[in-house]
Amino acid sequence: MHVAIVHDAVGNTDAPDARDAIVQADAVARALGELGHTVCRIACSLNLLAVAAELRSRQVDLVFNLVESVGGQGRLIHLLPFCLDALAMPYSGARAEAMMLTSSKTMAKAWMAAGGIPTPAWVGPWPGTDGRRDEAACGRGTWIVKSVWEHASIGLGPQSLIPNAGPQEISPQLEQRAAELGGACFAEHFIAGREFNLSLLAHPEGPQVLPPAEIIFEGYTPEMPRIVDYRAKWDQSAFEYHHTPRCFAFGASDAGLLARLAGLALRCWDHFGLRGYARVDFRVDDAGAPWVLEINANPCLAPDAGFASALTQANIPYTDAIGRIVAASLPPA
Repeated sequence: MHVAIVHDAVGNTDAPDARDAIVQADAVARALGELGHTVCRIACSLNLLAVAAELRSRQVDLVFNLVESVGGQGRLIHLLPFCLDALAMPYSGARAEAMMLTSSKTMAKAWMAAGGIPTPAWVGPWPGTDGRRDEAACGRGTWIVKSVWEHASIGLGPQSLIPNAGPQEISPQLEQRAAELGGACFAEHFIAGREFNLSLLAHPEGPQVLPPAEIIFEGYTPEMPRIVDYRAKWDQSAFEYHHTPRCFAFGASDAGLLARLAGLALRCWDHFGLRGYARVDFRVDDAGAPWVLEINANPCLAPDAGFASALTQANIPYTDAIGRIVAASLPPA
């Protein structure tokens, strides 16, 4: 097949999280080549007419969709898949509706709550009214303020936590913080316990849950917030970058918890209509109850990212995984 890898339009001066789009595209291109496909690469800008024209002129059979933002805006992530639907052109990963629903963290949380999937209480978003302000359910506590649309921990840092506050105190702060969080933010009740990531990969017999990963906060002092913030993900000079490794080794006492996490990850896959691959992020509270934080319908495919690490733990070659994502993108023969 002739496959077009469509990715974010980025330059050498962009931030590390943005430049990671090129790292992903390089890895996917190598894998597609090893699978015998011919590959071209297209950067996606706000000029979707130009993108559509290039896809038509190249006569591609499939688009491998790596777009995480358009025009630098995570809230526009779903534009390309909607465009591809209009062109009746097959593409990898989640369909447009699922991409939009999972990319808005507050819409995703509302959808989870409607489906009985546990997710921490939240306030917001600001601006907008598509979220929930269930003040009776929220109560006082510690909150974490997040971007509604931006991912990759953009805007997350120690300042994101607000201790000992109630919903009525939180709401005014959202407007003040929105600009540094992509223009829209919300506050989520902070679950201070263990953090897990579960990756899922398409399989002919149904989605396969890959080995769970726990984020370990090594050497963190009591004053340091145990969150995977922007420095932990992207700043190689930061303490947080080198002290938040993934752990795939668990004792027998965790078997029950891991089974519950896997069950919830599969429920998210079905409830949101995911396809190809995905990652579900969890926190587990002190009572052992798991809470779904976010659903990533197009998790990072860079070789050093969590999805590839889970593949390694599952003894699934990266190229084979890309082949399974491609197979899940095509209509039944």
